[in-house]
Amino acid sequence: MEYSSQTLENLVKAFAKLPGIGEKSAQRIALFLLQEGTNEGEELARAILDLKANVKRCSICFNITDEDPCPICRDPGRDNRTICVVEEPKDLMIIEKAGNYHGRYHVLGGVLSPLDGVSEEDIRVKELLDRINSEVKEIIIATNPTVEGEMTAAYLLKLLKNRDVKVTRIARGIPFGGALEFNDTVTIAKALEGRVEM
Repeated sequence: MEYSSQTLENLVKAFAKLPGIGEKSAQRIALFLLQEGTNEGEELARAILDLKANVKRCSICFNITDEDPCPICRDPGRDNRTICVVEEPKDLMIIEKAGNYHGRYHVLGGVLSPLDGVSEEDIRVKELLDRINSEVKEIIIATNPTVEGEMTAAYLLKLLKNRDVKVTRIARGIPFGGALEFNDTVTIAKALEGRVEM
């Protein structure tokens, strides 16, 4: 699409690079920010600069935070006996939003992916192993149910097998409210494997 302003075109292209935003949405956002009388553009610019300047990784769990250690790691009410291992901070946020897990976290920063050149040195496996002490009783592996997530879970299980800690995996299967006919065969197979007594 041709724009009469190179600056506007650059902004539309920048927004279009963001996940979930196509060119039309990027154009609507850019034009909205141009409207006179709105301060949203300046607020957005400040928020982005603040994000880059102030957000860092927690030195304990590797979550994103403004303060180190993060509020979860500082919280004395959290259960030190469990560590939930997730791929990325967004996964931690989803679990926190559910509101029923009150233990600690460990953010790997990715998953094993030999085809992409990602090995155990590229994710925070060593840091996880260093965190396991006599107080930790359970490691919950909450990697995504992808080939790479499953490979990472299997690798962690192998490393943790000889440690005095219980290793569990989050359940996988049919989503609440989902009909069997709309699920793939792998999801149904995993749901059957993970069945529980009623």
